[in-house]
This record gives sequence, C-alpha cells and structure tokens, in this order.
Amino acid sequence: MIRLLLTDDHPIVRDGLRGAFTGEDDIEVIGEAATGAEALAFVAKHRPDVVLMDLRMPELDGVSAIRRLTAEFPAVRVLVLTTFASETDVLPAIEAGATGYLLKDAPVGDLLRAVRAAARGESVLAPSVAVRLMGRVREPARGSLTRRELEVLRLVAAGATNRAAAGKLFISEASVKTHLLHVYAKLGVNDRAAAVGEAYRRGLLLPGDGAD
Repeated sequence: MIRLLLTDDHPIVRDGLRGAFTGEDDIEVIGEAATGAEALAFVAKHRPDVVLMDLRMPELDGVSAIRRLTAEFPAVRVLVLTTFASETDVLPAIEAGATGYLLKDAPVGDLLRAVRAAARGESVLAPSVAVRLMGRVREPARGSLTRRELEVLRLVAAGATNRAAAGKLFISEASVKTHLLHVYAKLGVNDRAAAVGEAYRRGLLLPGDGAD
C-alpha cells in the first residue's frame, strides 16, 4: 500500500485529488497539508511513502519544503503537481530533490501512474517539462572549463591547497589562483566549496573525483 500525503493550499484541489485516488487498492491518502510547513510536520510524524506537492504555497513554498524533506526524510518521495511549467519553476524543484514533476492538467490515469512510479523511486515528468529539460541539455555548454581548470578543480575537490595543487601540476601557486578565479566566474560562484558543489551539479565533476 502506497501511503500518500496531499499538499496544496486550495481545499477544493485537495478534495479533487482525494477523489482521484478513491477506490485505488494500492494507494491510500493518509493526510492533507495546506502549506509546506504542515507537510514537513506531517511527514515527521507519519512518514508517508509519497508527498504530492504544490509549489506556490504560503509559509513555506514547495521548493523549500522539498529541499528539507529530501534532506531530513530521504526515503520519502516528492512528486510535484503544479500549474507552473517554466524553467524557473521546474529546475529548482528538480534540483531540490523532487522525484517527478506533473502539471495539474494531467489525466487522472497519468497521475496514478506517476504516484506509483514515484513510490518505486522512478522519475516521472510531464511531457512539456521533459521537452523543456531536454532543450536545456541540448543547449551549447555555457561556462565550459578548460582542461587545466578541471585539473585544478579536481585537486581542490580532493582537498588540496593552492600550494599542493601547484606542486602536483608543476605550475605556480599564482597560476592556480588565476585558474580558480576563472572557474568561479564561469560557474557563477564565489568560493572553492561552491565551485566544487556547482561542478558536481553540472556533471563537470563525477563521484570519485574528490578522492585522493
């Protein structure tokens, strides 16, 4: 049995969603929340399998709630259900840890399949959202790092100081600093930790790159 929490600040939307799951033998709606804060409190107490999450809500917005849920309750899957499909809505939600992203005009059958898939840990995206993400992936790489900049960043990810990185690459410490400044500018960050985190997020660094 998939235990489901409905999170939306509009009661009529929650009522409609509850009705959509009525009669499903493998899905049980165990609660409702009107804000992200209520969702967090409910999850802490009842541990649902899947949280159906709107994005625009008072007190604590959906993206912030998703970020906290995935950090504090990693076993709980979050499936976004919203009316917003812009890149500024989709990307933050996915980056925050949402398992899937559906729009409220989705057929009931698609919603049921998405909840079941989310419970299995599978990603589900509305077609228009998938097209938007594919378009972003196919864009020419922005802020690409040079081979030397990547070498410096890998050493930094492994914990090397500027002096240590310079020694391993047989370049001056000043050159390492210059390469790092270029990395910061290209990745839109201000420090070493943020550069490493952003590089992992973009796939410029892979798991294991930070190991000595």
